[in-house]
Amino acid sequence: MARKRDAEIRVTASSGNVFADIGLPEPEDELTKAQLASHIRQVLKRRRLTQVAAAALMGLDQPKVSALLNGRLANFSSERLMRLLTALGQDVEIIVKTKPRNRALGRIRVVGDLHP
Repeated sequence: MARKRDAEIRVTASSGNVFADIGLPEPEDELTKAQLASHIRQVLKRRRLTQVAAAALMGLDQPKVSALLNGRLANFSSERLMRLLTALGQDVEIIVKTKPRNRALGRIRVVGDLHP
């Protein structure tokens, strides 16, 4: 009976930022935008808003809401996404603090409830 050879699958540990892992420029900005967009998606889902209703609340047109919900964020800055969250009745807090000594660089993080 012939045995199949076990195929080796190479696995690389993530840095915690998929955008850095795939070599995109400014990966922290990309991750921040993705996290902010995720919060927007959760708010829309929780409130059961259609794209048209969400567009009206956020002052956008429906195709831009569609782009945002589908992760096409090239035309959205982090600042703009934060303004959209506030238009949806969310508070956005920015806290600046000294980084720990064990990290070479500071970082940007988006935290908050993502519960539907």
